[in-house]
Amino acid sequence: VQLPASGGGLVQTGGSLRLSCATSGFAFDDYAIVWFRQAPGKEREEVACIARTDARTYYLGDAKGRFTISRDDAKDTAYLHMNSLKPEDTAVYYCGAERWGCGLNWTRVDFWGQGTLVTVSS
Repeated sequence: VQLPASGGGLVQTGGSLRLSCATSGFAFDDYAIVWFRQAPGKEREEVACIARTDARTYYLGDAKGRFTISRDDAKDTAYLHMNSLKPEDTAVYYCGAERWGCGLNWTRVDFWGQGTLVTVSS
């Protein structure tokens, strides 16, 4: 099972980034896809989830209105578009898969991969 997040980098406050998660090794269509993050010295937190059947999307915290999660089942790939980035968005971002839908708690994720670092400068 592989869920490597990519697309992170250094961006200025107010900037945008698109993260990608090109997965393999499991039935992508059967899982909700989650993006969660871990900032230095903080607990992991889920930021967005997209359901497996109707692609319904959920956003947590201040990701609402700034982040957009999407999935391409033909490519087994998920994305997270992030706009209006703030220094407090600085974190390692991970992509995960959740079998039973969007539980909106990263601890329910069944598996996840290597994260990608997003750094937002002020």
